[in-house]
Amino acid sequence: MTTVSTCPPAAPGMKARLGALSLAAAGVVYGDIGTSPLYTLKECFNPNHGMQPTTDNVLGIASLVVWALLLIVTLKYVVLLMRADNRGEGGILALLALALRSVGPNRAAAGPVLALGLIGAGLFFGDGMITPAVSVLSAIEGIEVLTPALRPVVVPLSLVVLVGLFLMQSRGSERVGRLFGPVMVVWFITLGLLGFIQILERPGILDALNPRYALSFLFDHGWIAFLMLGSVVLAVTGAEALYADMGHFGKVSIRLVWGVLVLPALLLNYLGQAALVLEMPEAASNPFYMLVPGWAVMPMVVLSTAAAVIASQAVISGVFSLSRQAMQLGYSPRLAVHHTSDEEEGQIYVPRANWGLMLGVIALVIGFQSSSGLATAYGIAVTGTMAATSVLVMVVARALWRWPLWLCLGLGGVMLAVDLAFFAANLVKFGHGGWFPLLVGAAMLLLMGTWRKGRAILDRRLAEGAMPLPHFLEQQKVNPCVVRVDGTAIYMTGSSQTVPLALLHNLKHNKVLHRRVVFMTVAIDDIPRVHGRERLTVEDLSDGFYRITVRYGFVQEPDIPKALRLCKALFGIEFDMMDTTFFLGHETLVPSAHHDMPEWRERLFVVMSRNAVPATEFFHIPPGRVVELGSQIRL
Repeated sequence: MTTVSTCPPAAPGMKARLGALSLAAAGVVYGDIGTSPLYTLKECFNPNHGMQPTTDNVLGIASLVVWALLLIVTLKYVVLLMRADNRGEGGILALLALALRSVGPNRAAAGPVLALGLIGAGLFFGDGMITPAVSVLSAIEGIEVLTPALRPVVVPLSLVVLVGLFLMQSRGSERVGRLFGPVMVVWFITLGLLGFIQILERPGILDALNPRYALSFLFDHGWIAFLMLGSVVLAVTGAEALYADMGHFGKVSIRLVWGVLVLPALLLNYLGQAALVLEMPEAASNPFYMLVPGWAVMPMVVLSTAAAVIASQAVISGVFSLSRQAMQLGYSPRLAVHHTSDEEEGQIYVPRANWGLMLGVIALVIGFQSSSGLATAYGIAVTGTMAATSVLVMVVARALWRWPLWLCLGLGGVMLAVDLAFFAANLVKFGHGGWFPLLVGAAMLLLMGTWRKGRAILDRRLAEGAMPLPHFLEQQKVNPCVVRVDGTAIYMTGSSQTVPLALLHNLKHNKVLHRRVVFMTVAIDDIPRVHGRERLTVEDLSDGFYRITVRYGFVQEPDIPKALRLCKALFGIEFDMMDTTFFLGHETLVPSAHHDMPEWRERLFVVMSRNAVPATEFFHIPPGRVVELGSQIRL
């Protein structure tokens, strides 16, 4: 092998692309976890917990925070979970697809795996509402350090900032990331410098790097230390969003930014805050802003607010990715998805998810009024999703990666024990706001489960009265008197083995068939992308009948006209859109007297169906070339 190749000229472009993605990742992926220093130690020393800022307590809590970052974020998410990518895509639903593929047709194993994945996904939506609210509120509350007289403007100002953030989402995550990336680089450098200066004055705080202090704190304080885990976990919120955003920016840029910039800055800042509390115990009321010189408090409030807005972006982008995956994998009705980048397919904007999140965030800010109030609600959703993720990744490790059983049980047991400890500590907050993320998670779980089960029932109803396609084709051979008219008719069908109801209705009422009839099925695979020849299957069924199957991955957007153009490129079959008519079945769903699921869930499924994006819009079919034929289906 020689060294002459085309690689060197491409390297500068690749490096530039990696640099741009890394900058954008700093602005989107790490915004959430990067603003945790605003409130983590402040909540740990909340007077309601009764934890005095003594030397042993400060060292113990600082050590817990440090090792939570190292074990949960670095080891579990950055090193292990980012290896569990589903062909480049991350997030709990992408992991669920991998896990379901791992267990195969084993229904006894698939049921619990599916339930666990959907529970984790539902809790992630709850986290997506709390993160923007608590991040922005905690940043703007910094103005109270200047004077308590400004307290009444905190909530209105927070609402203005948050609404502006959601209005920006249609511009796309990379554009937002490019705008926010430099701000977050400044933010992390500032975090590191503030902490480093304080560490120089009190270097003894570096003892907190020794995990012995964390363990001693847990054993010495018992129940109080267990409750303290509910505040310590605030330091790692954002790890799940980090994994969910992998499809937006890629694992290389995310790992690079974490190791070079984010982790060092966070460790320095947390240790700096702890050093300040050791020196000035009264600083425990707001150790982050107490690190800042008096003249710099207002500029820091502005920078913190900008960082908090960016923090919200990480979770919002993750919710967009999760919403599309849920739709494509069959857990959600059709949603409008807008691609915001010509280069990165994972960068999308989902309007309904955006506006739903915005309403939830506004309700949280108005309802809880402060970051401390929201902090009590924070953590349950995050730790619940983390626990589900730990189980799913071990299923993948055992079945797909072929890890030995002892390693899966050992590593998985340790990760799950840590996650469940944090989750149990947060459950104590249930009556103080912790019910909210659980309520949102339960609602999302109900919606996803209802849609999946309702679609299964509907498919079964449609199959009951369907005519097998081979039988129909034989009938046409022995009954040639049916009039064939010029043009092409494309019948969209969910089953490639049966005759679409739309065709039977058309034949019954109009008594004609087109000279070329295409049965087209769109299938969504449990992989992110399907490319090239793998996407299309074309079968000539004779006598002008064709069967075409178009396959997409769960992050791809179905586009039927583009697929038809691909037919010409790959198979030489040309479609003139001006001579082609698309026939779509339009089912009116009616609750049945014989219920396969409770009547209220049937009605919920009907409402979800009616609010789905029309098939013409979802499949990008020209509206002027569509004929819809309706039928009534009893569930």
